[in-house]
Amino acid sequence: MADGSIDTRTAHISAEEALALHAAGRPGKLETRISKPITTARDLSLAYSPGVAEPCLHIQRDSALAYDYTAKGNMVAVVSNGTAVLGLGNLGAVAAKPVMEGKIALFKRFADIDGIDLEIGSEDVDDVVNAVRFLAGFGGINLEDIKAPECFVIEQRLREVMDIPVFHDDQHGTAIVAAAGLINACHLTGRDLRETKLVVNGAGAAGIACVELLKAMGMRPEHVVLCDTKGVVYQGRTEGMNQWKSAHAAVTRARTLTDALDGVDVFFGLSVKGALTKEMVSRMADKPIIFAMANPDPEITPEEARQASPQAIIATGRSDYPNQVNNVLGFPYIFRGALDVRASTINEAMKIAAAEALANLAREDVPDEVHSASAGRRLTFGPEYIIPNAFDPRLISWVAPAVARAAMESGVARRPLIDLRRYARELSGRLDPTAGALDAIMESVRTNPRRVVFAEGEEEKVVRAAVAYRNAGYGRPVLIGREDRVKATIASLGLGIVEGIEIHNARLSSANPKYVEFLYGRLQRRGFLQRDCQRLVNQDRNVFAACMVATGDADAMVTGLTRAAAVCLDDVTHAIEPASGGRAFGLTLVLGMRGRTIFIADTLVHFRPNAEELADIAIGAARAARHLGHEPRVALLSHATFGNPTQPANAPMRDAVTILDQRKVDFEYDGEMSPDVALEPSIRALYPFCRLTADANILVMPGLHSAHITSSLAKRLGGGSTIGPLLMGMERPIQIMPMDASVSQIVDLACLAAYQAVRQ
Repeated sequence: MADGSIDTRTAHISAEEALALHAAGRPGKLETRISKPITTARDLSLAYSPGVAEPCLHIQRDSALAYDYTAKGNMVAVVSNGTAVLGLGNLGAVAAKPVMEGKIALFKRFADIDGIDLEIGSEDVDDVVNAVRFLAGFGGINLEDIKAPECFVIEQRLREVMDIPVFHDDQHGTAIVAAAGLINACHLTGRDLRETKLVVNGAGAAGIACVELLKAMGMRPEHVVLCDTKGVVYQGRTEGMNQWKSAHAAVTRARTLTDALDGVDVFFGLSVKGALTKEMVSRMADKPIIFAMANPDPEITPEEARQASPQAIIATGRSDYPNQVNNVLGFPYIFRGALDVRASTINEAMKIAAAEALANLAREDVPDEVHSASAGRRLTFGPEYIIPNAFDPRLISWVAPAVARAAMESGVARRPLIDLRRYARELSGRLDPTAGALDAIMESVRTNPRRVVFAEGEEEKVVRAAVAYRNAGYGRPVLIGREDRVKATIASLGLGIVEGIEIHNARLSSANPKYVEFLYGRLQRRGFLQRDCQRLVNQDRNVFAACMVATGDADAMVTGLTRAAAVCLDDVTHAIEPASGGRAFGLTLVLGMRGRTIFIADTLVHFRPNAEELADIAIGAARAARHLGHEPRVALLSHATFGNPTQPANAPMRDAVTILDQRKVDFEYDGEMSPDVALEPSIRALYPFCRLTADANILVMPGLHSAHITSSLAKRLGGGSTIGPLLMGMERPIQIMPMDASVSQIVDLACLAAYQAVRQ
């Protein structure tokens, strides 16, 4: 959102959920990771005493070497005194810490920038400046949630005394993203920015930053009017003025916002709900451009604005409307570009370059993985798509190089980049695309909600997950269980009302006869009598839930908390089989392994797959990886590598490669090979004929036992997290959770099952 304030309605979360996340496990959202091995005594000697003396002495002679020998070049300090936290006001330094940790998480998630949060317990400008100005170990300073007008003074003074970028995101981040949207809105309405007339309502940090940036981009000062709570900021006004407002005081007879809007092309709102009325909109020029960026409620809703002017182009700070002005589109990539050229500051040229890059990206064809987060719309450049989607994986490779180029051309880059095209390519591969793809999947389900059956509906975890699924806006959860017990659990957990949650007792359901007939029709030639089918539907919740999905009474199901995966799969296949021409298999995603995602297959279905099954599993896993934004590189694993040692047990892996050759698949693959060859370039170099051009990201296992052991060890020892195993290749969406699944994992699997239903 434009100012970072909380909008719990569009976020679909409860206070209890937010508190639980921050308190679970290791409290907070950050921890320190070591980037070099410190395992042996030699490692310790190199990393610390005596080895550490060498970089210290080199840096003492040339301080610029700190960028080569330390993390300074990728480290940002996120600084606040807590005087303007989100939309909550002056909460103080300590209460601001969760937000600062979150900001660092966004830096890492979107631009692979490390950060440290610094909360300063003083509201005195001199104290804040002095606390920051002597920080020597950072590549940049991100000021956050400091109230106006002190934020202007603090930023200006720090920029004067520090030789690294100092950037107050509450000001400039909003201005840059809003400017990008305005560039495109003017293009669509045939306006020239220089001749466009603008009214900005809200003379705080963001409002003044918007005015300054747009004037720097060519908007004529006499065409800009700034308003605050006392009306128009005009020359000669004395009440409620300060030096920053005075710098933009207009020569005008208008004294109220209503007066100022007569015939105006553009309205920027950084104020409060209701500040702009339909009557005011009707006074604006034809095809008005309205950026109502107040949060959690805009100055006017898009619906109200279009009632007054149907051809208006509208942006807000909210995620549930098109054209969200979201700071996360800016600050991670601006700092990425600035750090990579070791810029001494972030100047106007760099801000303008960021805005123009964002505007240009919005005009490009949108990747498929971004469309899934588009509220059911096909995203194309136009009135409802003038600002890129926050999940667009191209942002880092568009905005950061533009900022870097501007830094070099304006003379503030101390390490110019020779090949910006190569830099952009490197940035594209720097971030694991899985997180963005999963975020987009969640948004897709919110905009295409689905009914998901939770088969073990009396279990406390499952009840909590069902409520969270409903609250997140993913769709309607269906709990299979006894109604009195389910309602009692919901009440005892304080989870609120049952509205929006279905509860079905398998034995008493009115759909029971229909499911019995359906099941009998499938199983009568497999040795099942009708009474057997009656018993299964009455007594087995997995079978009942699977019948709901198979007959179209529900879209997807999840199960597995109380029964082993093999048992659940056997239950489900009474009613639902693998898709025609497909192959059911389990796929586990291991996230965070050396900064990337590894796909492990088959982790659920085939105990000892044959060559044909292995080839099918490889193809299905590659398809899934592509959908999550990865270019597949498949390694068919074995204890042997390319025939050494040769044993009959290795034959299926070798034969699977031959089958893939015959099918002429369009992804990289090779085998049989050991994990060392698949994942270590220096070892793979011993086999120059190997077809893999980089480390494998899909590991096809020789058997269920090795797949389960590998995924479990990766989760427990590798420092990553896992999703799955996901059941792929079934004719209807079914997901089987691990028996130790957390509530969050259950919700994620339910959402993924719903997404499979969306795509069917």
